[in-house]
Amino acid sequence: AMNKKITRKKFLKNASLLTIGFSGFGNYLLSSSLNSLVSLSSSLKSDKNKILDLPKGFKYNIISKFGNKMSDGLQVPNHADGMGCFDLGKNKIALIRNHELGRFEEFNFKLDHNKSAFSKIKNIYDFYPKKYIYDNCKDSIPCFGGTTTIIYDTKNSRIENEYLSLAGTLINCSGGVTPWGTWISCEETMVRKNKFLIKDHGYNFEVTPHIKNILTKPSPIKQMGRFRHEAVAFDKKSGAVYQTEDRKDGMIYRYLANNKTKLLEGGKLQALAFKDKYSLDTRNWNEIDVLKNKPYEVEWIDIKDIESPNDDLRYQGFEKGCARFARPEGMWEHNGEIFFTCTTGGKEKLGQIWKYVPSEHEGSSDEIKTPAHLELFFESNNSKSLDMCDNITVSPWGDVIICEDGGGVDYLVGIKADGSSYKIAKNSLNNSELAGACFSPDGEILFVNIYKPTITLAITGPWNQFRS
Repeated sequence: AMNKKITRKKFLKNASLLTIGFSGFGNYLLSSSLNSLVSLSSSLKSDKNKILDLPKGFKYNIISKFGNKMSDGLQVPNHADGMGCFDLGKNKIALIRNHELGRFEEFNFKLDHNKSAFSKIKNIYDFYPKKYIYDNCKDSIPCFGGTTTIIYDTKNSRIENEYLSLAGTLINCSGGVTPWGTWISCEETMVRKNKFLIKDHGYNFEVTPHIKNILTKPSPIKQMGRFRHEAVAFDKKSGAVYQTEDRKDGMIYRYLANNKTKLLEGGKLQALAFKDKYSLDTRNWNEIDVLKNKPYEVEWIDIKDIESPNDDLRYQGFEKGCARFARPEGMWEHNGEIFFTCTTGGKEKLGQIWKYVPSEHEGSSDEIKTPAHLELFFESNNSKSLDMCDNITVSPWGDVIICEDGGGVDYLVGIKADGSSYKIAKNSLNNSELAGACFSPDGEILFVNIYKPTITLAITGPWNQFRS
């Protein structure tokens, strides 16, 4: 079931050897019936354009696609992944969209411009000075990853502006929305500077939504750690930032920033451990080491050498007693609780969903008095109901919406509090994964990306039919 994702990222692994509207999640997964999801009778209508099958009464609008010319004169890049939605007022929203692109598409570091924003551009620096591009590489052709921003008029269903907003990074996979309304974009790579690259990669970058074309001056948040980042989520009360690491033996990290709203000012990196169960393997692949629906007390262990030149933070953490997880990917906060997915967790390797409940003294020396809890709510054992959960969001009516990333046809799956599931959409284009699902502030539009070729869609319809 992992073949597709391995294929689209395998060049990275070889090189490394060198949204808004999240209500109702607290009620989700409270039923033990989650362990055997049952599909509701919501059939999907076949799309004559073979892009996205939807239930009756729903429609999609393609608002952006690979190769289109953006407002800044560059092209829409390929490989659209994680995405955040931001309310700008007056029926305007900003979508900040990651592009999971490498600088080199082949193992021999062959240059391929075609998928990047700079395709067909003779001189990249006619558009942006070098200081606005994180890694210009030794041949002055930048790394291709980054983000684009779409300014969308929800009332008139049209784009008002679209532009490159972060440039020169690598493999921007997912990220997270900050409490102060910016986007953290994560590099899912550990490639280091070499004969091609000027800088190390494997960092997080902060991107601010702007109505005008403004390319973020890239500043890697190095003290958040250098590892294969996937997603982040924030505890609004304590300011703690949680991070997932997309590895088969990944960890869950916590960043305690010195300044809650200025992550670049430094802080402490830690990793999660089960109290009294040190170096626990939570994957449940061979033995059931973690029971479902049981809260476990956890603690956090300091991580050193966070620049990780040998790509060994997860090994350091495991040796110190931190827990091991099966490809932690999607992550989000709701009502002070942190939810995350492990894409290949469980005996069948079809996925797990976890809930972390912070201590009332989270991040302080007093948290040992009232430890935080981690609970395994769900392990999938039926690919027909749920096949490898990746990105997650929560609908305005309280159902969890999951972007599948399995081995076959991928769906947007809705799951109700009672454990029943239903299909919202089917990607009928080319079996490319769905990603970046997020709702508009008014809950009327569900935005989602088709990974490749990039297609960003706005889905509308009678959402009330899914309400309990």
